[in-house]
Amino acid sequence: MSKRMIIMLGIVILLFGGIFGFKMFQANMMKKYMSFQAPPSVVTAMKAEYQTWQPQLPAVGSLRAVRGVEVTSEIAGLVRAIHINPDVEVKSGQVLVELNADADIAQLHALEAAADLSQTVYDRDKKQLEVQVVSQAAVDADAADLKSKRAQVAQQQALVEKKTIRAPFAGRLGITTVNPGQYVNPGDRIVTLQSLDAVYCDFYLPQQELSRLAIGQKVVVTTDSYPGRSFTGKINAINPKVDPDTRNVQVEATIINPGHKLLPGMYAAVDIRAGAVQRYLTLPQTAVTYNPYGDTVFLVVEGKGPDGKQLLTAKQAFVTVGPTRGDQIAVMTGVKEGDTVVTSGQLKLKNGSAVIINNAVQPANEEKPKPEDQ
Repeated sequence: MSKRMIIMLGIVILLFGGIFGFKMFQANMMKKYMSFQAPPSVVTAMKAEYQTWQPQLPAVGSLRAVRGVEVTSEIAGLVRAIHINPDVEVKSGQVLVELNADADIAQLHALEAAADLSQTVYDRDKKQLEVQVVSQAAVDADAADLKSKRAQVAQQQALVEKKTIRAPFAGRLGITTVNPGQYVNPGDRIVTLQSLDAVYCDFYLPQQELSRLAIGQKVVVTTDSYPGRSFTGKINAINPKVDPDTRNVQVEATIINPGHKLLPGMYAAVDIRAGAVQRYLTLPQTAVTYNPYGDTVFLVVEGKGPDGKQLLTAKQAFVTVGPTRGDQIAVMTGVKEGDTVVTSGQLKLKNGSAVIINNAVQPANEEKPKPEDQ
């Protein structure tokens, strides 16, 4: 019996010793696991700085000539001569097209002869009236006949002049398809004439922006035809009626056109300078994480690791954001000037995460980004 008790006691001691040893091993492994630190996350970061912002109202507009017309013929006729060179500047009154006017000129000469005869009869009867040879009624009839003949001459002269088509104003000519010998009817298009010293830009803005618009306000226009170049102008008219379908108001601006680069019919991106220049703490939009409970950023703070060496860690901060422009966003609260803010790589961060800053590839941070053709 004594041997059995000793054996059982030994077995119990071994069993409890095994359990205790396993627990010690488990606790030691757990301690090692808890003391393990994830490797630092690689992020990009930049210091928050103030930048000047010009409040702007963006819009898309269409360009229109201040004076532009499709030159047409007022009367029918056969084209005798053409004095049109495409893409050439012409002066006001310069001859563009001559129609055959031989018959009209002959008729004009006949009417002028009749008017001269009426003038002679009137002068003769007027002298005879002084010696009472003819009556006053005859002289009055001669005067009326002379006026009628002169009116016919003027009418025919106007008809002859219409056979010569002139530029109504100075501008640039377009392409014509009219040829000598061609018969043109009234209203037939001959050539386009556009004055390009300045152009109108028509665009629309929502009605809620009316309070930010004023006559004389500065406008900057850009077009993809001339990348990197802008054209300035001023608002010269605001439509006094809001479109009831879209609730938009039409605005007209006059744009200076040096070199006649802008052409009627182009579309353009419009920026209206609205209000005074502001200063905002500016970050790339990629730096802000938008959440239902608030917008946040990660700040990079300096500290020391368990080994006493310098360590960079991430600290989450709630922010209040303001207006945006291009790739940038204004931060109103939550960040101070000079703070280092993570601009990409936030998805793998939490409070206290170790970070390494590598700015070899930075996220977009352009005030006026431009799409690139791939």
